[in-house]
Amino acid sequence: MGGRERRVLVSGAAGFIGSHLCRRLVSDGYEVVGLDDLSEGSPENLSDVPEVRLVRADLRDEAAVADAARGCGAILHQGAKRSVPRSMREPVLTTDVNVRGTLNVLLAAKEEGSVVASASSSSVYGDQDSFPLHEGMYPNPRSPYAASKLAAEGFCRAMWLASSVRTVSLRYFNVFGPGQDPANEYAAVVPRFVVACLTGTSPVIHGDGEQARDFTYIDDVVDANLLILRAPEAAFGRAFNIGGGRTPVSINLLLELIAGLCGTEPEPVREPAREGDVRLTHADISNADRILGYRPRMGIEEGLRRTVESFRLVRST
Repeated sequence: MGGRERRVLVSGAAGFIGSHLCRRLVSDGYEVVGLDDLSEGSPENLSDVPEVRLVRADLRDEAAVADAARGCGAILHQGAKRSVPRSMREPVLTTDVNVRGTLNVLLAAKEEGSVVASASSSSVYGDQDSFPLHEGMYPNPRSPYAASKLAAEGFCRAMWLASSVRTVSLRYFNVFGPGQDPANEYAAVVPRFVVACLTGTSPVIHGDGEQARDFTYIDDVVDANLLILRAPEAAFGRAFNIGGGRTPVSINLLLELIAGLCGTEPEPVREPAREGDVRLTHADISNADRILGYRPRMGIEEGLRRTVESFRLVRST
């Protein structure tokens, strides 16, 4: 491919998932435009890929998104206000960025003829009575964040059906890996546990710790996004589970695994369960396998080992 097919816009480019995507795309020879308002992401996350042209703009700015997308054959849309707990505190901001921002991406894609991979979330399922979770289940969002992601999926499907905008929504299941920010108030559990174990502080467990998650390594999520660049027509307008392809791991066991890799025996602090959290996530990835060719490669133990080592390296420099 050449020209516009080799130019990709990554929204949320300076964040955890977005920066990993940028590195992979540059490595694979793509011209990459990054869009980020830097409210959470950092340009330092892209310091090793100066080839990325970073545009500082808000997803809610329709004109800025359209300008960044000009000439791009694909948009990998990762930008969002994340976190279930924050959405409980800031439902309007979460909805505005996640829904209106996605609509602006879709309008830009319509203008440019771009294919869109839109980051969604396993949170759209909420609590269900049977597992693993599959895309045919009726969604049951329990937080404004989950509802905003489901609404964004609806816009993606509508733009495919109404305007033939080639969209695919990817329902991520608990993404983790090197470079994830542990300092943010709403940081994910893996980096928080790793830092606690490496520094000798007490990790926090909400509830009884037996809530379990389908953890997905960052490289597998990057692979899933790149599959959309050559997705078949059967994928468009649909949502796909992007999970780790293994048995869910409880939060208690997760801490045990990380502590073992760090050589520590932490004493966790127990706090009440968080409002909006679900009890279990477990992805059925058969549709993503069959239609997209998605096959996760990283096991939880090896993924955690790489994550711990990356945090150790950062602390030693």
